[in-house]
Amino acid sequence: MLRCHTPPQCARAPLRHHGRWESPPAAAPAVVVRCARGAPQVSGIEAASPGHAAVTAALAKAEGGDARPSLAERLRLGNLLEDGLSYKESFIVRCYEVGINKTATVETIANLLQEVGCNHAQSVGFSTDGFATTTTMRKLGLIWVTNRMHIEIYKYPAWGDVVEIETWCQEDGRIGTRRDWILKDLANGEVIGRATSKWVMMNQNTRRLQRVSDDVRDEVFMHCPKAPSIPRGK
Repeated sequence: MLRCHTPPQCARAPLRHHGRWESPPAAAPAVVVRCARGAPQVSGIEAASPGHAAVTAALAKAEGGDARPSLAERLRLGNLLEDGLSYKESFIVRCYEVGINKTATVETIANLLQEVGCNHAQSVGFSTDGFATTTTMRKLGLIWVTNRMHIEIYKYPAWGDVVEIETWCQEDGRIGTRRDWILKDLANGEVIGRATSKWVMMNQNTRRLQRVSDDVRDEVFMHCPKAPSIPRGK
């Protein structure tokens, strides 16, 4: 088992060189990374992939912002899926992301999961301030905090491999939400890993956990599947 500390929020989770997350503002359980075969599947959604630039532009225009997609959005190899409830993005494993055995490190996998989660939040119009907040959350000073995370890798991708990562989130309890990921080798569609995480809502000023209000619930969970389904692949 490899254990690391979980990051406090989406955009502020740098990894130190010795492989541990910087300590979050509130105590959090350890992340568990486990290599396994035949592990239980994590629920998800599978669909076709159209672009999400139009969604981002419409949301930005509604809030009085710049309706044009950024250069990064135009170049990014990721899209919301057809139902708009999950997001998929592909990455090439770089030479500096692998270890001595020429396969991606745990740090690389964790960074890619974080990147896909942040890009998903941005694609549905959530704030890009690093906390993936909604309009109501910003008014109330609320942020998301990672409570726990579990990663299972069945096969580590090698240098030059293309990894496809799909992510979605779901309601989980009164004060939290859950985000899941599934990792595939784009060349053959093989599932090479899965991950799940629990996020809780915290008041940024008092540092206390807070129950998800109905207004925030409506804003967040409209982008989440109502019922889990099993993604294709083994």
